[in-house]
Amino acid sequence: MSIAEEQMSGLSAAEVARRVADGETNALPERVGRSVGDIVRANVFTRINAILAVLFLLVLATGSLIDGMFGLLIVGNSVIGIVQEVRAKRTLDRLAIVGQARPVVRREGRSQQIPPDQVVLDDLIELGPGDQIVVDGEVVDTAALEVDESLLTGEADPVDKQVGDPVMSGSFVVSGSGVYRATRVGSQAYAAQVTAEAGKFTLVNSELRSGISTILKVITFLLFPAGLVTIYNQLFASHQPWRDAVNGMVGALVPMVPEGLVLMTSIAFAVGVVRLGRRNCLVQELPAIEGLARVDVVCADKTGTLTENGMRLSEVIPVGDADEAELRRALAAIAAADPRPNASIAAIAEACPKAPHWQPTATAPFSSAKKWSGISFGVDGDWLLGAPDVLLDPDFPAAATAQELGARGLRVLLLANGDRPVDAPDAPGTVTPQALVVLEQKVRPDAAATMKYFASQGVSTKVISGDNAVSVGAVAQSLGLPGGDHPVDARELPTDTAELADELDAATVFGRVRPDQKRAMVSALQSRGHTVAMTGDGVNDVLALKDADIGVAMGSGSPATRAVAQIVLLDDRFATLPSVVGEGRRVIGNIERVSNLFLTKTVYSVVLAFLVGVVGIGAQIWHGRPIGYPFLPRHMTIAAWFTIGLPAFVLSLAPNAERARRGFVRRVLRLAVPSGVVIGVMTFIAYLIAYRGADESQAQRTQASTSALITLLIIAVWVLAVVARPWVWWKLILILGSVAGYLVLFSVPFFRHFFQLDPTNVAMTAVAVVCGGVGVFAVEVAWRFAERFGAGSDTSH
Repeated sequence: MSIAEEQMSGLSAAEVARRVADGETNALPERVGRSVGDIVRANVFTRINAILAVLFLLVLATGSLIDGMFGLLIVGNSVIGIVQEVRAKRTLDRLAIVGQARPVVRREGRSQQIPPDQVVLDDLIELGPGDQIVVDGEVVDTAALEVDESLLTGEADPVDKQVGDPVMSGSFVVSGSGVYRATRVGSQAYAAQVTAEAGKFTLVNSELRSGISTILKVITFLLFPAGLVTIYNQLFASHQPWRDAVNGMVGALVPMVPEGLVLMTSIAFAVGVVRLGRRNCLVQELPAIEGLARVDVVCADKTGTLTENGMRLSEVIPVGDADEAELRRALAAIAAADPRPNASIAAIAEACPKAPHWQPTATAPFSSAKKWSGISFGVDGDWLLGAPDVLLDPDFPAAATAQELGARGLRVLLLANGDRPVDAPDAPGTVTPQALVVLEQKVRPDAAATMKYFASQGVSTKVISGDNAVSVGAVAQSLGLPGGDHPVDARELPTDTAELADELDAATVFGRVRPDQKRAMVSALQSRGHTVAMTGDGVNDVLALKDADIGVAMGSGSPATRAVAQIVLLDDRFATLPSVVGEGRRVIGNIERVSNLFLTKTVYSVVLAFLVGVVGIGAQIWHGRPIGYPFLPRHMTIAAWFTIGLPAFVLSLAPNAERARRGFVRRVLRLAVPSGVVIGVMTFIAYLIAYRGADESQAQRTQASTSALITLLIIAVWVLAVVARPWVWWKLILILGSVAGYLVLFSVPFFRHFFQLDPTNVAMTAVAVVCGGVGVFAVEVAWRFAERFGAGSDTSH
């Protein structure tokens, strides 16, 4: 073996082992952003847990362990959050192993696929179209290798790479093939973070999560003044014993804390990840679940998305007097000379396995820009294979035949001879057509149903393909897509964004679209306020996938597309997309319901605390009747059990097919705030009517608190009923179960004694029921008013 051959054979097993021992591997940080330890710490050491812990210690200081039951929320919140996030993490990690790019390395003269973290320094890595460059290196062999470095530099034009040129991780191969030697691996690579970030599990850049954050800020703003008023009134103005004063203060502050809101949001997202994982859908960025539910335009590539990747050579139609047997020999030679065949070449190679011993002298790999590839075989000719409508004069008879075949949904390539080497600057030169190569593509059986689903949901579909426009239109027509009979040739499209947006509004099917045009189309749609999802599997889709609001890649597509997409369909099933939309709608709709419940509780807690505090402080100033907070912490604990806690958990995971709408925060505030105010005011009125003064007996105090609690529970259960609309059987069971739970607590002597409840004063209980009925009526009016006059301000998708 010569020195050059030895250098190109790759590392030996001993050399690999030595580099692994020296730490010269491509080991990168764990794919998911947080380890199990990080997840535990993030769920235990939260601001809400800290507030509850302080209040819990205050209650323990009074010696009333029963009133400290809310401390179980600390444990419950933490355990549930940890379990769900770890579960989602494991699902993502398992799917990531299936979906990750696996580079081909050359070791001891043999090529083998390995995980990217097993690449070591000085490895020889083979490259082909669509391959992602996983480490930095230097090119040692090239066959017209062109690399797109736009993900690193922002420059969209492919860069021609010669021997000795550097290549950077995070870039990908557009056309050609080659081999490069790894020079920087792991954290030393120039853009190691790019590929890591492409698959990172995130909880950011989401309207839903930013809305929750806004709500929490509003609550925090309310907590301080309400808390200060409550603390002063309980400790200084109410003239209660210190234990009763502290318990009342804690009873007022605990329900102000939305202890389950963030938890329920995280659970809903995490369960969505797990559910989609079962469908072989890898969610690389969590907000993609929510984002796809808001999408109103889906741009679908034809090949590999609407049609299956595999193709079959249907026939070879000679042009003129060419001999079909000789043409098939030429096709076999072209296929055999291609080191990284695409789907078309692979189909030709399968049908024409007996290749002649022609020696390639020049190659021109296929690219989406020029729409043809070629190989020069010296004395055996310069052969071209590409799009008939690009290589042929439109007036040539074979062009009409190709058009007719394309109109039937077939893929047609032209086999031709050029008059100069294919790598010449002015290639292909004069083209002499030899044959039409007809390939059959099978439309995915689930594509039509998926298109129908999107149409029924008001989501428009644009088919954008690099193939012949007539062929793309035929596929679209077979799927029942409107506009398939009027496909547009993208070579005639304007470059101005506004004009391009007009064309996209008017048409549905586009053929002969260049990669830069796909990107421009996404931008044009976004300029009209559309939320755009782009699906694709080829290297020509990467830039559009990156710029779209949601990028969806096929699992069998190029590593570059999988790296930039937010969602990867590992089993290539286009029909999985409705499931992703469904999960997004479930998350958005259910978290809105849950947010209404938690925010309502916070509002009525703040209102009640303010009313009691202001009246109590006023009584101290004007020497009136002092008043303390009506509830013990245990009362607010049971109030949350069946109006918020259990119902919120069920509603956050329940099916929900409601259309996603903008304006999450505004909608939640306008529905929850009136309800909270009504509950707070009516509960305070019921308490004032039942209250007998600071010197009332313990029995009278218990009856007054019970009366106020009955009013609160009646209205809060009705809020739950309104939030749960539209009602179905399981929601009715949930609501009736909540009512039954409270009836048990108020009627069973053990529970009445344990929770200090006394509904035996018929007059007070009747007043409480009347106040509750008034509150129910007021809530219903407020909600109907909000629905009627607020719906027009929301934008549906």
